[in-house]
Amino acid sequence: MTNYALGSARREATLHTWRKGRLTLQELRMTNIINPLKEKVTLICHSSFIIRHSSFVILLTFLSSPASAQSEFSRPVIHATTIGLGANHQLDTYLSPLDYHGPQLQLMHETQRTTHLLDSAVIFQTLWQGNLSYTKNASAKARYMGGDVTFDAAWHYRFFTPVDRLRLFVGPQIGANVGVLYNTRNGNNPAQALASADLAISAAAAYDFRIWRQPLLLRYQLDIPLLGVMFSPNYGQSYYELFTLGNTDHNVCFTHPGNAFSNRHLFSIDVPLHGFTLRASYLCDIRQSHVNEIKHHSCTHAFLLGWVRYFQVVHPRRSTPPDFVL
Repeated sequence: MTNYALGSARREATLHTWRKGRLTLQELRMTNIINPLKEKVTLICHSSFIIRHSSFVILLTFLSSPASAQSEFSRPVIHATTIGLGANHQLDTYLSPLDYHGPQLQLMHETQRTTHLLDSAVIFQTLWQGNLSYTKNASAKARYMGGDVTFDAAWHYRFFTPVDRLRLFVGPQIGANVGVLYNTRNGNNPAQALASADLAISAAAAYDFRIWRQPLLLRYQLDIPLLGVMFSPNYGQSYYELFTLGNTDHNVCFTHPGNAFSNRHLFSIDVPLHGFTLRASYLCDIRQSHVNEIKHHSCTHAFLLGWVRYFQVVHPRRSTPPDFVL
């Protein structure tokens, strides 16, 4: 048995004896276990104070803590929900050779949590993104109504840099997207189904600073798909042939930056206000593909506004470094 295990067993046995009334408080102090107990109680009380009064302080504490620091906290979690409006440019030559422009409604929900990988230096991120668009061509005689949902999961490894308060993150990301695009004017093929999955590289940078006495957190993330698959009807193939007659024709296509170069840029700034943390974001989402002689292009610029919630649950039996970083 290790010295740590022996020490823990002795402390538990001594505490048990004290609870039974066989030791006085003075005798308990002489056993040298009061200090660890004080540290644990202080840590728990300090965490409770932060959670109740300034959850943003938790994030800044994580930003400045070294990876080797140990505490009695379990894994912290961050939830961010934003909603916004933007402009969307669409092209789908299966439905129409013309460009369509119009507004788009965006909804995003992001979750981040520490993991036990590589000494807790890896942060797991999930990102849900949904949008609804209503666009029209230049003559306004035809319109697209579209919507899709995207889910991404990334594992970011944290790098500390010589620049104070600046952190960098790089890691793999997997994602999937499903949706539909409907043309109000077409008769034969009025809709296009959207479905894809990919493996991407994801990189991010976070920097916390102050303007006057106001703490702020600035963050930028870039995601670029590298390999994937997508569904696409072939050139001139109808959905009736595909799904009713069962005439498939290279409808699952392999994608890479050569035929489907896409990227997503996400800028955000977190501002702690009285009782909550505000997040303002700018999204540039470019998705494009050229498979089966069909071009699909969707470019979105949107501004989003929402809130951030930070959670850190005390769990004395689990020891995890409090170095969670956005």
